[in-house]
Amino acid sequence: MLASPEQQQALLDLFKEGSRLEYRKGELIIRDGDSPGGVFYIESGLVKAYDITRYGEENLLIIRKSGEIFPIIWAITESKWHVMYESLSPTIVYRIDRKKYKREIIARTELLAPLLDITLQMYRYQSQRILNLEYRTARERLVSFLLIMTERFGKATQAGIVIEAPLRQQDIASSINTSRETASRELSALEKKKLLSVEKMLITITDEAKLRSIIE
Repeated sequence: MLASPEQQQALLDLFKEGSRLEYRKGELIIRDGDSPGGVFYIESGLVKAYDITRYGEENLLIIRKSGEIFPIIWAITESKWHVMYESLSPTIVYRIDRKKYKREIIARTELLAPLLDITLQMYRYQSQRILNLEYRTARERLVSFLLIMTERFGKATQAGIVIEAPLRQQDIASSINTSRETASRELSALEKKKLLSVEKMLITITDEAKLRSIIE
């Protein structure tokens, strides 16, 4: 991480000059085709970015967590694209005007380090997602995806590493380029091998070493 705690706080303080908004779980923050209305900083909660495929299915793009900003590309370029943002849990965000955001990051160099940290994290995640598609089998792609999610959202517990982001089978399927049925079948197979457990869309990795050995 490049940013110091003071620089991270400066970024948060900037957004606190805007509007504080609360969303319930499952509430849309930005709808397809709508103007975002500003740039958002997540104070707490999880926000899912997704689009709809030509077949009418949701395609998970990324899950953003506390301390992150969205929509990053629109904030700078104002380019329009059909992406929706939905809260996956009770979520609190701060929203500031796009023009103010651009003006402040140009004028205040202390904001650049935390913004670069956020951008690099997103670049790394998207690069991992592309590399994940190089695996030939659905199981390998699934395991790779779960390990990426473990790194990003994992919390160590007595039962194993809990991925603290709810993942529907359709979310997993779209992320590993397979059908929902195949994703479900592969999850069940790994669960039978006692490598993971699934409860209410939360996945717990119970044997990370054996799970990792599938792709190594």
